[in-house]
Parts: sequence; structure tokens; C-alpha cells
Amino acid sequence: MGTGTETAGRPPGRAKTLPMQGLVNAFTRAALNTPGVAKGIGKRLILLYVFGRKSGKRYAIPIAYMAHDGKVLIGTQFAWSRNLRTGDPIQVRYKGRLRSADVEVVQDADRVAALYTLMCRDNHAFAKFHNIGFDVQGNPDPAAVREAVRLGARAILLTPQVG
Repeated sequence: MGTGTETAGRPPGRAKTLPMQGLVNAFTRAALNTPGVAKGIGKRLILLYVFGRKSGKRYAIPIAYMAHDGKVLIGTQFAWSRNLRTGDPIQVRYKGRLRSADVEVVQDADRVAALYTLMCRDNHAFAKFHNIGFDVQGNPDPAAVREAVRLGARAILLTPQVG
């Protein structure tokens, strides 16, 4: 079933923060805000500016993305994503530029699973972060993808505004 990308002791499909995640995020935020540097790492990472629904606090969240059907596709299991709502635009730093982006939160579990499968194929680090292994043909483990969805995985499509 898997090819070694699963992490022992953690259920398949369960995302887990990295050791020193706060430090990694701070470094990534700084890099995504630095002209020249942002262009390089911005090929895989986007910075989302999300406001807490209850706290009103602004969070800058670096996250991996992939291009999909002319949009930016992201996926996460973390609670901050519940602050994103379809139709409510957010600010993003995308390819080094601050811009507004329209949000579409995918609701259908089968579609979330299909989009997570695409993200895993495109970015093996994303798959490893979510403890999703691959079969011998290089396909993400469908049971682990379904488990990620059951555990709250969300797929979000962003349409950054040009200009």
C-alpha cells in the first residue's frame, strides 16, 4: 500500500505540524515578503491573510499551493481554514505581490478527496505532511485520502485578482 511516506505512530491522513513550526512559519512569512526571494519560493508557497472570526485577529499563514484550472488550490486540516468562506475575498501574497483573492471552499467530500489526491501527486511534501502514502504506481493511498477528509481536510480554491 505505502512506499514509506507514512509516518509511524500517526494515523494515515492525519496532518501534523513540524517541530518548531512557529519558527519555520516566521521564516517563510519573511521570505514571502522579501522581493526577489518571494519570486523563488512563491512558486510553491502562498501567504494568506486570514481574520479570526471570533478574535478579529489577522493571521498571516504560509501554505503550499498548486495551480489548478486557472485557480490556486490549497488544502489543510487546520482550524484556521474555517475562517475562510466562499464569496468572502481575502488578501494573499501570491508570486511576490499583495492582491485580493476570491475564495471557494469546496464542500463536497468526494471533490475534496479528488483535489487532495491531485495535491498529493503534485507535491509529495504535502502528502507526507498529511501522512498520505503512495502505491507502487505512485498514486496516493485512497484510504488515507478519505481518512484525511474524514478528519476535516478542506480544499480551497482561490482566484487571485490580476493587476
